[in-house]
Amino acid sequence: MMTNLFSTFDPSTNIFNLSLNWMSTFIGLMIIPYMYWLMPSRINILWNKVNLNLHNEIKTLLKNNSYNGTTLIFISTFIMMLFNNFMGLFPYIFTSTSHLVLTFSIALPLWLSFMMFGWINHTNHMFTHLVPQNTPAVLTLFMVLIETISNVIRPGTLAVRLTANMIAGHLLLTLLGNNGPSMSMNMIYLLIISQMLLLTLESAVTVIQAYVFSILSTLYSSEVY
Repeated sequence: MMTNLFSTFDPSTNIFNLSLNWMSTFIGLMIIPYMYWLMPSRINILWNKVNLNLHNEIKTLLKNNSYNGTTLIFISTFIMMLFNNFMGLFPYIFTSTSHLVLTFSIALPLWLSFMMFGWINHTNHMFTHLVPQNTPAVLTLFMVLIETISNVIRPGTLAVRLTANMIAGHLLLTLLGNNGPSMSMNMIYLLIISQMLLLTLESAVTVIQAYVFSILSTLYSSEVY
């Protein structure tokens, strides 16, 4: 029984005094052996096609002087976020991406590595990003301040965007589901249909939010070259 509405998203929830909430993050390791089959399965062929499409799309966002293997970082981030978002749709499984501990711990190191690489190796290029082209001289200091603030809050916006979208959908499903016992039979039918529609919407949100997180990370990295 939930003590409050937000207890679903509490990582300290335990079963038999064992904290199993974060186990959903590591369940994906169990499907890795698919790669080792001599004859690839249809799932493997589909997954390779998805990875190839992601590689081509991310490659277009990165500039030609990007290092080899750079796309693997963002493809791996997309796969991890997608898997954890999808696992959260199952009952009684903790959605690890709905907690800032996970999302911010991924967004912050990515952003810090981009900034350190850019300021160390492309200092002049990084300074030019602080002042957009055709900016009047009077507004130069003001634009530098705005660009600096917008750059600093990027890891926070990446983390909060994913967390808020994951919590919002799950919270709406929980609110509607808790009203089921007090409804009439006709209203329960309507509730089940609305829950199915919301679950379909949440399935799309899991893919979209993982895609947005990886694509924005790619765009942030492309600015340091």
